[in-house]
Amino acid sequence: MAQSSSFIEIAFTAMKFYVPFLFALCFHEFAHGWVAKLRGDRTAELMGRLTLNPMAHADLIGTVILPLLAITTRIPFFGWAKPVPVDERNLKNPKVDMFWIASAGPLSNLLLALVTAIALGLFVRYLGEVPNQDRQSGLSQIFEVLITFLTTNVFLAVFNMLPVYPLDGAKVLARFLPDHVNDQLEAWSGYTNIILFVVLVGGGLQIISAPAFFVRSLFLIVADWVAMV
Repeated sequence: MAQSSSFIEIAFTAMKFYVPFLFALCFHEFAHGWVAKLRGDRTAELMGRLTLNPMAHADLIGTVILPLLAITTRIPFFGWAKPVPVDERNLKNPKVDMFWIASAGPLSNLLLALVTAIALGLFVRYLGEVPNQDRQSGLSQIFEVLITFLTTNVFLAVFNMLPVYPLDGAKVLARFLPDHVNDQLEAWSGYTNIILFVVLVGGGLQIISAPAFFVRSLFLIVADWVAMV
């Protein structure tokens, strides 16, 4: 019975952290596809990627195995989804359009973080602070999920804005680089992808922890303001 209870507790903890992560990831990819459609490219829509359905965006290793392993073992790691396809031939101004398409993912996560901060503020305003002794209560679980969702979205936004291919930050930076420089950086993307993976496996997520927690603190200030007004 004890083993069964322990398994249920681990499964519940995994879902409590994994479901917010999965939604944030899918919303991020949906935002890329939606803005691409607005800029003239319907490739994502035609391939069934303009959706919040996790199955359309899931990568077995990056979306399922590594995130769940990280959550259950508490080893810091992040994950990824399959990139949304964009055909630049359908864009009127590829360099500018790709800037907005790439920016859409991180900006969508910051939007979710803002909505969550407002929800946290309203939670505290109308339900009050959750006492320490009630940490296992239903209200506490909801509060913890909101905090997790806010943190996850901030980390996704900050991580993806790193100016390294294949991350969104490199595509955003490309808007301001000479074409020949950007072409060379893109040609090296296969190598930088491997390097990025190795760095993350080696605990490189700590590199973005400081800026990510700083950004999170700004959203928590918003939550405090909503709770007080």
